[in-house]
Amino acid sequence: MAEKGAGDKAEKIKASLYAVVRVRGPVNVKKDIEDTLEFLRLNRVNHCVLVPNDKSHSGMLHKAEECITWGEINQTTLEKLLFKRGSLDGSRIEKVKVGELAKKIISAGRITKDSGLEPVFRLNPPSKGYKAIRRFYPKGALGYRGEEINELLKRMI
Repeated sequence: MAEKGAGDKAEKIKASLYAVVRVRGPVNVKKDIEDTLEFLRLNRVNHCVLVPNDKSHSGMLHKAEECITWGEINQTTLEKLLFKRGSLDGSRIEKVKVGELAKKIISAGRITKDSGLEPVFRLNPPSKGYKAIRRFYPKGALGYRGEEINELLKRMI
């Protein structure tokens, strides 16, 4: 009994926030997948969004996995992403506010509307490029990559 409770707690802490990056463009993409990408606000290649780890978002991620890559983002990468690419009410975010904003996002599990933060991060193509945009991770760039999303985001920021 005690082990089950400890495992549940570790599972909740494990992954509360995913970073999702669109890898492939709109050519030859099925209509239902394109609609799913629209719901995720991933309208262009190299755009990134932060989504919570829940059933509805997991279903959308698995449906669109042939066009995106995702994984658990850590706090240091989130802070770097917010400072370099984040926009707070149309202006850049100050270095002082980045830490508290990152903690608020991680604790809430999503970007809230009252934070004033733009939900989509426009990133550069990764330095040294993607491996292959038609194959799944680890041989390519698509699909779930876990903690390795942090390395990809650092190359794209």
